[in-house]
Amino acid sequence: MQASRARYNVVALAIGLAVLSYIQRVAISQAAGPISRDLHLNKAQMGLVFGAFALSYALFELPAGILGDRLGVRRVLLRIVMAWSIFTALTGAAWNIVSLCVIRFAFGAGEAGCFPNLTRMLSAWLPKRERVTAQSLMWACTRWGGAATPPLVLAAISLCGWRWAFVAFAALGLVWCAIFMFWFKDDPAQHPSVNAAELELLESSRVLTRHQEAAPGWPSLLLTPQVLILVTQYFCFSFVWYFYITWLPTYLREARGQSPSRAAALSVLPLLFGGFGSLISGLMPLRIPRRAVAFFGFLGTAILLFVFTRIQAVVPAMICMAFASFCSDLTMPISWNACVEIGGAYTATVAAAMNMLGNLAGFIAPVIGGLILQRTAGNWNPLIYLMIGAATISALCWLYLNPERTIPKIAVDAAI
Repeated sequence: MQASRARYNVVALAIGLAVLSYIQRVAISQAAGPISRDLHLNKAQMGLVFGAFALSYALFELPAGILGDRLGVRRVLLRIVMAWSIFTALTGAAWNIVSLCVIRFAFGAGEAGCFPNLTRMLSAWLPKRERVTAQSLMWACTRWGGAATPPLVLAAISLCGWRWAFVAFAALGLVWCAIFMFWFKDDPAQHPSVNAAELELLESSRVLTRHQEAAPGWPSLLLTPQVLILVTQYFCFSFVWYFYITWLPTYLREARGQSPSRAAALSVLPLLFGGFGSLISGLMPLRIPRRAVAFFGFLGTAILLFVFTRIQAVVPAMICMAFASFCSDLTMPISWNACVEIGGAYTATVAAAMNMLGNLAGFIAPVIGGLILQRTAGNWNPLIYLMIGAATISALCWLYLNPERTIPKIAVDAAI
C-alpha cells in the first residue's frame, strides 16, 4: 500500500501560519514612519514600541510551549492565532505611546508559542528524514513572506492608511484559524486522510513526541549544558536578525539617504537572501555536519557585517548585508531541529525556551538601538559592531553543540 500524503497538508498549514506571523510582525517596521508622525514618537519611543512585542513574546513563550506539550498543538495554536489577530487589528486603534506599547505587548503575548508548537506539530506529523527539509522550507517561506511585506505594507498604507492596514492583516489570521480548526488533528492516527502505510511511516515520530503525564524532567532538561548553549546562540542570532525587521528601513532612510519606497525595496534583501539560506541548509546532504554549517554560517555573518560598515555605496553594502543574513539563516533549520533532537517529548518546551531567549534579544536589540541612536546623534556603527560581536558568540557556541550525537537521556525516557 502506498502511503497517503496528509502530512504534506500539515506542512502547508505550518508554512502558511509562519508566513502570516512574519507579515504581521514585520509590518510595524514599515509603518514606523507614519506611526511616528501621527503619534509624535521619537527614536527611543519607537524602540520601545518595537521592543514591547518581543518582551511579551519572550515572557509568554515558555508557558505557551509547555501548554502545547500538555494540551496539544491544536488547542494552543487556535488560541494563539485568534489572540494575535485581535491585537494586530487593535494596533490601528492606538492613540499615543502608552496605548501602542500596551497593544504591541499584548500582540506579542498572543503570538507567543507559535513556532515551538509548529515545531512539535511537524515533529509528530513527519518522519525524521523529512523534518529538517520541512523546517528549512518553512523558515525560507517566512523570510520570503517578510521580504514581500515592505511593499505590501506600503501599498496598504497608501490605499487605506496605517490604521486600517493592520485590520486587513488581522483578517488573514482568522481565515487560517477556520481552515486549521476543521482539518487538523494532533494525532495522525485520528485523521481520516491518513492511511495505514502513512501511519506506519510516522510511528517513530509519534512515539518521540508522545507526552507521558507521569514523566518528570523538563525543568532538568532545560538546565542541561546543551540546552543552555543552544538558547545562548539563538539569543545572539536574534540580536542580529531583529535589526532587519525593526531599524533597517529607518537606517536606509537616515544613514544612507534613501527615499521611503527605495528603503522598502532595499530592506527586503536580508530577508530574501535569508530565505535562500534556510532552504539550502535543509537541502544539504546529511553527510555534511550541521554543527560545521552553523559555525561557519555565524562566522561568515560577523565578517560580512564588518565589511558592510566599510562599504560606502548603498546597493553593494545592502548586498553584503543580505549575504550576512544568508549565512546566519543557514543555521535556522539546524537550531529548530536541535530542539527535537534534544527535547523529544518536550520538543515544544525546549523550542519555547530557545525562542524565548531569541525574543528577549528582540526586545533588547531595538531598545538598545534606539538609545544608542538617541545618545550618539544618529551614529549607527556602534549598534552594528554589537551585532558583529553577537554573531561571533553564536559561532563559538557551535564549537560545543552537537545535538545529532548527544540526546539527553531524560528526553528519551519521557518518550517511552
